[in-house]
Amino acid sequence: MGEHDVTELAKRRGFFFAAAAAYGGAAGFYTFGPEGAALKRNVEAAWRDRFALKEDNEEIAAPTIMPEPVFEASGHLDTFDDMLVECPECGESHRADHLVEDATDLEDAEALDPEAVADLIAEHDLTCPACGAELGGQAVEEFNLMFETSIGPGSGQPGYLRPETAQGIFVEFPRLKEYARGKLPFGVTQIGPAYRNEISPRRGLIRVRELTQAELETFIDPETDDPDLEKVADVELRLYAAPEQQTDAPAAEGYQELTVREAVDEGVVASDWIAYYLGVAQEWYERIGVDTEQLRFRQHLPGERAHYAADCWDAEAKVESAGGDWIEIAGFSTRSDYDLSKHAAGSGENFTVFKQYDEPRTVERPSVEPDMATLGPEFGGDAGAVAAALETLAERDPDAFEAEAVTVEVDGESYTVDTDVANFEVVEETEAGEHIVPHVIEPSFGVDRTVYTLIDHGLQRDELGGEPRDYLSFAPEMAPTDVAVFPLVSNHEPLLETAGEIVSTLRAAGFDATRDDSGSIGRRYRRQDEVGTPFCVTVDRDGLEDDPETVTLRDRDTGAQARIPIGELVGQLEALHEGEADFETVLARYETVEPVDG
Repeated sequence: MGEHDVTELAKRRGFFFAAAAAYGGAAGFYTFGPEGAALKRNVEAAWRDRFALKEDNEEIAAPTIMPEPVFEASGHLDTFDDMLVECPECGESHRADHLVEDATDLEDAEALDPEAVADLIAEHDLTCPACGAELGGQAVEEFNLMFETSIGPGSGQPGYLRPETAQGIFVEFPRLKEYARGKLPFGVTQIGPAYRNEISPRRGLIRVRELTQAELETFIDPETDDPDLEKVADVELRLYAAPEQQTDAPAAEGYQELTVREAVDEGVVASDWIAYYLGVAQEWYERIGVDTEQLRFRQHLPGERAHYAADCWDAEAKVESAGGDWIEIAGFSTRSDYDLSKHAAGSGENFTVFKQYDEPRTVERPSVEPDMATLGPEFGGDAGAVAAALETLAERDPDAFEAEAVTVEVDGESYTVDTDVANFEVVEETEAGEHIVPHVIEPSFGVDRTVYTLIDHGLQRDELGGEPRDYLSFAPEMAPTDVAVFPLVSNHEPLLETAGEIVSTLRAAGFDATRDDSGSIGRRYRRQDEVGTPFCVTVDRDGLEDDPETVTLRDRDTGAQARIPIGELVGQLEALHEGEADFETVLARYETVEPVDG
């Protein structure tokens, strides 16, 4: 179905809609309505269950605004850019690489430099989407996506809304490692909003200025820590590796259908950790209801990868309502020790962990103990800096001290020191371990895009009871409402009373249950179908006359109904919700009822 079908349904049924429309709104900001907020919560809960609880990782909640030095150290102030081209006629700004991708067969214009993108705009005679003016010859510039703010009154302290949740984890590493008792590997998760001042927000939830991320930072010793690949070794992946993307063949011809174990053994995925998380993600996407026939893992091309990333793969979903394009819904990166090293240098704090050796080691280490009684009178106030420079030289080039004198540089000035004064020697030391900066493996999920993908993949159109209908085929775990309860007619007190009692019982059992008394029974079914409610319970006169009392239980996807005792309703819904039974099992066990959808 098209984008209009999804956005119209989303607005009408309360999934998501443009924010602050009463005041004209602002592009790139969306409000999740009652159904969308519930769906989003379910996605987050399922992610937390799989990536925090089942992986034995901790979760934190860091501020969404952080001071400027955090982003100076992380590199975001210098490198967190997109390519912008401005229309010379109307002044509208556009994402230059997206214009190129929309008009050509290129899927990775983001990997090109701005000059190359400007050349492609001119070569293909691209025009402004807003007014039609020619864009050829316009400069393509880098635009930083950070939202700047001021912390405190007046000019205050410069700060920025975080562009990713990850930095809130990295900057707290010195304390987080204490909670992990300094033992690697350990993981820290965070779910929360991030902000990016997109040049041209578009396609509903796909490209927005406020988004929700679910991120896991796994801190490892790259020399010794390995994941338990056996847990996911047999999970099948659809991989689209970089070499296959650089051919002229259609994308589907470049896919490799491999298990996690095969992907590692054949070198398609170089990192065991990345392969492990691809397997975990594949199982998780299947669990929450992403159509895995429309799911692939694409490796970043060299020009796409961050300079610190040895490898990076994206989970991409094919979204029909976005013109059948593949959209990134998660990224899996090896971030090396880049982040922790940068924050150590920027803050002066200790971002290492102590790695204990199996047995103590004896090592030879160069040492200098300068004679400060000589350096002081000779170099005055610079004597301390000269002594520090001698220590650095000893570590870097111990052979230099074989000469009669050594020369060091301090603030651009050269100082020559006799070797005898430096007191250089090589000493033996016994070490129990060493301090290392952990490397980071990062699975990062876009929650909003996952929500959009579930709606796109779940939206179905068929005919039921001779009438066309649209319905959302959500996995029961994801559905905003677990079960809807109806009295067959809305003016019969015993039916109303029993329906209310059933709703209370279901809620007490942990189900998100709703009651709907308005309109014909067919119209009520259709309303619940459109918001993805997997099961409906209908209370009728015949059922109240049964011994024991019964209700009908209806399946959303097929419209099939079975009559079951009220006392068995909770148990059956629990089995259906947990995947321990399907509706065919229910139909086989209980009396089948002719569907009523009119």
